[in-house]
Amino acid sequence: MSERANTAQNTHIPQEAFDWYDEYAHGGMDRRTFMRKLGTLAAVGYSMSMLTTALLPNYALAEQVSFNDEDITASYETFDSPEGHEQGRGYWVRPATSATSYPAVLVIHENRGLNPYVKDVARRLAKAGFLAFAPDALFPLGGYPGNDDEGRAMQRTLDKEKIQHDFVAAAKFLKTHSLSNGKLGAVGFCFGGYMVNYLSAVDSDLLTAGVPFYGTPAPKELRQNIEAPLMVQLGELDERVNNTWPEYEQDLKANKVDYQMFMYKDAHHGFHNDSTSRFDRASADLAWQRTLAFFTEKLS
Repeated sequence: MSERANTAQNTHIPQEAFDWYDEYAHGGMDRRTFMRKLGTLAAVGYSMSMLTTALLPNYALAEQVSFNDEDITASYETFDSPEGHEQGRGYWVRPATSATSYPAVLVIHENRGLNPYVKDVARRLAKAGFLAFAPDALFPLGGYPGNDDEGRAMQRTLDKEKIQHDFVAAAKFLKTHSLSNGKLGAVGFCFGGYMVNYLSAVDSDLLTAGVPFYGTPAPKELRQNIEAPLMVQLGELDERVNNTWPEYEQDLKANKVDYQMFMYKDAHHGFHNDSTSRFDRASADLAWQRTLAFFTEKLS
């Protein structure tokens, strides 16, 4: 395992900087405004270099499982998506064993394409014995471009409904694959967390279990369809997403959904992503242990 990023607590970055980054990363602020706001902190003693290094991802820190790890086999697979962008592509990782089938988990990236952190998450799942598939929503545009700013801009140009159809198609592809045991889990982060909620709601028979990390709920009119057990992972400081939780929980209770929600103290939006200072090692490790145990129980 390579050295990972420090926790947000250890960088002493003011909370407003994280709030500005969250707004910037989700389209509520352009880069020029974001950098200008960071400049106001530089004026009171925080260097721009320290601020940008802390807030922007360094994917060299995110590799926990090497693509050369002898316990896994990694490649790429394409799938048909007739209601989406016609064809999709994703990162395919399986345990390097002779088993004929595995519990399967769809891994869904943030709002910027299939970056190295999310690919590593897929490898972590395969290392733990799961068949993992991480589609890239940006495949119709050539795939993740190598940096988050461009990836985020590219994803915003794509039709949201077609992206959703692509992930439904990817889920069906994985669930029915000859190496799948027919039980499908999904884990996603930010936009990917929303997609886990969406997949659980758009088709009651699609997911066997879902783990949305700091994702907003599916549209309200779909929530009555949710039958898959959910493990909802939230960071205490993530005000934007947390504000959507009370209403979502009411609907889950009303529809008698088997769900758990874990709120991680002092954790930011993105606390599981170990490529930035929002990463919180203790919370991320605990959340991941819970995720693996949940999938082991529900998918085996």
